[in-house]
Amino acid sequence: MSIQNLPEDLRGRPFAVREAIGLGLSYAEVDRFRLVAPTHGVRVEKRPVSLIERCSAIAPAMVAEFAFSHLTAAGLHGLPTSTGMDGDSAIHVIRPAGDLSFRRRGVRGHRGYDCRQVEQINGLPVVGLADTWVDMGELIGPGLPVGLDDLIVMGDAIATRLRTVDPLREALARRVRPRGKLTLLEALDWIRVGSESPAETRTRLVLVRGGLPEPILNEPIRTKSGLWVGRPDMTYLEPVRFALEVQGRRFHSGSEERAHDEDRYASFRNEGYKVVAVWDSDINSDSGRTALVLKAAEILCFPQTLLTLDQCAPRFFSTRMLELAEMRKRRLRRA
Repeated sequence: MSIQNLPEDLRGRPFAVREAIGLGLSYAEVDRFRLVAPTHGVRVEKRPVSLIERCSAIAPAMVAEFAFSHLTAAGLHGLPTSTGMDGDSAIHVIRPAGDLSFRRRGVRGHRGYDCRQVEQINGLPVVGLADTWVDMGELIGPGLPVGLDDLIVMGDAIATRLRTVDPLREALARRVRPRGKLTLLEALDWIRVGSESPAETRTRLVLVRGGLPEPILNEPIRTKSGLWVGRPDMTYLEPVRFALEVQGRRFHSGSEERAHDEDRYASFRNEGYKVVAVWDSDINSDSGRTALVLKAAEILCFPQTLLTLDQCAPRFFSTRMLELAEMRKRRLRRA
């Protein structure tokens, strides 16, 4: 049967079979349209591919209060995730604590809807930004995909979007014995407002863990007369003016992009700033991180004796988790 014969209210969107029955169609008539069934009891004209399409196809199957949560919520919010987190293709759904179990292929159910803030994204109920960050605590631990720096990167993105870290602290405080609490608490100490990309966050962590002062994040540079010059990713104002620009090869490796970057650097230098470009290799290897911290320390006239070059590597486990692991090892040795 042609799609044109489908009731107009059902065209171009996923719909529950029960909705079609309510419009006067029979089960046999619904089947004759040869529609795609993304999940039991739902039909759609084309197989959903993107995350928003997959969530839209699941929503009609829900019969009680619910929201998309965890990694699904992170994806719908456009939050940065790691490669390990991207390996989870399930659709995560959270419901009130008293609901019965909800089992569908490709859907992972959670409970706790009642204690989370929910907002709408493209008409879909989604757990809010701060509560989504706290939910990442359930994915922390050996063999699980989320580590300390992943939480800091995501936390930076949320704090910058909300212009404050407070909602993250408040969301964590509302939970009773949340999983991953120790790592979430340690991550909070590192989260800052102002970072605009994961690479910027990771660069900041390299510098600060290496012993250098905190840089200023994405603060505009203006001339003495107040004219706009530009906005470097990170700057230091004392004892010298120093700007760092984080460059991804995807957007800054072409000849035109490099020429544009050089023009920006020249405008910063005209205002008395020394400029260093930071590339992926500068934060993704031990030698690169060491060289970056040493170069920044030299420009800032910062004593090398105060640097902690052995601390600037990425961190997956929190300090407390490592301490507990060491305590277990000692107990085993004594036994």
